[in-house]
Amino acid sequence: MKTILVTGHCGYTGQELVKLLLKENYKVIGIDTMWYGKSKIKDKNLVNIKLDLREIGKLKKMKFDTVIHLANIANDPSVELNETLSWNVNVLATFNLLNYALSCNAKQIIFASSGSVYGIKKEKKVTEKLSLLPISIYNKTKMVAESVLLSKKNKIKIHCIRPATVCGLSDRMRYDVSVNMLTYQAVKKKKITVFGGTQIRPNIHIKDLSRIYLHFIKNKSKIDSGCFNAGFENLSIKAIAEKIAKKTKCKIVIKKNYNDPRSYRLSSEKLLKTGFEQKYNVDFAIDELIKNLLESNIKISPKNFNVKWLKKIIKHNRKY
Repeated sequence: MKTILVTGHCGYTGQELVKLLLKENYKVIGIDTMWYGKSKIKDKNLVNIKLDLREIGKLKKMKFDTVIHLANIANDPSVELNETLSWNVNVLATFNLLNYALSCNAKQIIFASSGSVYGIKKEKKVTEKLSLLPISIYNKTKMVAESVLLSKKNKIKIHCIRPATVCGLSDRMRYDVSVNMLTYQAVKKKKITVFGGTQIRPNIHIKDLSRIYLHFIKNKSKIDSGCFNAGFENLSIKAIAEKIAKKTKCKIVIKKNYNDPRSYRLSSEKLLKTGFEQKYNVDFAIDELIKNLLESNIKISPKNFNVKWLKKIIKHNRKY
């Protein structure tokens, strides 16, 4: 049984990824600060370690084949709350993790980067060959972290995945990403508020993203080190809202005055050429979100919104 080290395993993507890895008979070592809560998964093949990744050098050496590096201060608004914290977590901790993985003789690192590293592009096909022009601190931390990891690709296989905006259900739910947020508004408030609406967002279902990480584990010897886009539906925010409104009969309110310039597409042809096949889509995510919001007695809390909860962590002077 191979062992996979997953950082940020208690997070939005981490929870779904760990379930998939366990189902595929991998042993998982999870490392997380647990700022947003503990893992809800109970399994004899899951080891939970509460640790700030910046201090991974203090951890004793362990045996694992692959690292899937998800842990980070995620999204633009969260990063801007404390830029020093964000650079330390997103870049310095990545450097520390790289050295730790090398010291443990790991064979592969799969890094969760971001499709937003390209910045604003006019091209209809944004491929990995285009230049990186990040427009936010978050984007910049991802770009630099990629460079840090790829600098050691002669010593360890490095696969940088650049995901689109993720959507769908998770045990650690987020309602601050576009599809999830707009669906939440439609069901709970009967109204979707769209700022602008013409901005293009590439999208990927959380189950497909987890399947991509698994795909790179299973095919690490066949796929060269490098960067890979991961997004399949390039939709405007307005188009997403209209999809949701059609299913929920809610009202859409468009506010034209907004200051969000982010608009980008992704082409995932390089990923698809490795043999990966998309299985889920935005419509699937909307349907499952609507059903979950209507049928379950879920309690929405600040933990479901990264910025709100991170503000509390910083305000209360917790270690960060």
